[in-house]
Parts: sequence; structure tokens; C-alpha cells
Amino acid sequence: MTVGGLDRPDGRGGEDRIRAYAATGHVIANHSTAHPWLSRTDVAEYVADIDQAEAWLHGRAGYRPWFRYPYLDEGRRDLAKRDAVRAALGERGLMNAYVTVDNYDWHLDGVASRAKREGRPMSMQGLRDLYVETLVQAAEFSDDIAVRALGRSPAHVLLLHETDLAALFAEDLVEALRAAGWRIVTMDEAYADPIAAREPDTWFLGGGRVAALAHEKGWEAEALVHERTDEAVLDRLFAERVLEPADDDDAQEPARPSR
Repeated sequence: MTVGGLDRPDGRGGEDRIRAYAATGHVIANHSTAHPWLSRTDVAEYVADIDQAEAWLHGRAGYRPWFRYPYLDEGRRDLAKRDAVRAALGERGLMNAYVTVDNYDWHLDGVASRAKREGRPMSMQGLRDLYVETLVQAAEFSDDIAVRALGRSPAHVLLLHETDLAALFAEDLVEALRAAGWRIVTMDEAYADPIAAREPDTWFLGGGRVAALAHEKGWEAEALVHERTDEAVLDRLFAERVLEPADDDDAQEPARPSR
């Protein structure tokens, strides 16, 4: 959650939620004030945005000196911009709060929310299964890259957003990950992994730290992108597995031929 988002109608109560998260043992860190794209923002403006969020966060319960780039955008192919922000983070004692498992949970939530608004019948079991399966597959995809590119499985960081689907299915996701052999660790433990100290020298940073390290080793970018980070793929799977046919009563009568 960004600090600027607290001022929007959909952010109402956000400060209380952040306080509640920290009270139950979660940690909080900087994700910007206005959620800007670095590739579309001047460096000075971007760093000022980080500082504004940092001023709000510092000293709060659960605070960690980490910064997670909005959109996982570290400047794209603009390496000078990438390096300038990296230097600014270093000056402020902020670690790049990377992820290793990228996914489009936000898009799946948006598709489901739109279907709900439109009154389209959905299978909640189908939605749960698609959500959980997609995230587990994303985790397995990233770990396979890590094993082949780095020679080991690091402590992974799964990207998740604060969405209705996460609220509904987080427990199902944890159960499925554990059934697949995963162990859930704290963020502090995850960021103690050696890859936390490595800033990949590559422009390909939008897929997370593992993908970036593999790209640095010479992997093609196309091989580092999970198929379900394609919105069209998720749309198709949602239509096939979640949407249900309308009731017969809702079907329109065929038009009578005019006389």
C-alpha cells in the first residue's frame, strides 16, 4: 500500500490496517507515495517521492528500511536512471525489497471484480483453484530458474497484492504451497539470503531478482517470463474455468420475425 493511496476513497482505513498488520507480526516498508513508474519519472522527483513515504513510515511499528519499486520498474533500459536510484537508496540505507516470484494476481482480481460488478455468475471453487494454481505455478517456475541458473533454491519472495482474492484464498494458497513442499518464512529470513546483497547488472529487472540474475548470466528474457503474466492468458482461463453459463431464465427470447 502506498502512502498516497491512503488519501483516496479506496484507501480509507488503510492506516488502521497497517497498524493492525504490524500488531500481528507483519513488517512494513516503503513502496512509494504516489506509486510512480521510474521509467516515466524524473530521478529527482522519484527520490523525493521515496523520501515522502519514508518520513511517514519511519518509527512506526514493524518498520523495515526497505524499498520495493512500484511495478517492479527499476528504469527498464535506462541504466543511468537505474544506477541513480540505486545510489539514492544506498545513501538512505534502504535495501531494494526485491521479489523473486512475479505474477499477475492483481489482474486476476480485477477480472473477477469486473465480472462481479456486471452480475456474471462465477464458480468460487473455480476462481479459488485458478488463483491458487497460478501462484503455485509461478513459484515453481521461478524456483526452477533459480536451481538451473544459480545452482540452488534461494529464499523466495512471492509478490502479492492486498486484494479481495488474497483475502479470500490466502489460507488455500499457503496450504497448496506447503503441499508442494514449500516452507513459509518471514521477510526478515528471506532477505537474509545471499541474493539480497546482489544488484544484477542488467536492464531486465521487472521479473524479479531470480529472473534478473539469470538474465545477467545470459538467459534470454523470453525464457524468464511465466505464461500467466500474460493478461490474455488469464482472461481466457477465467472465462473457461470461472465464468458459469447464465440461467435459462436470463436468456433472451429469440426475436419474432416481423410481418
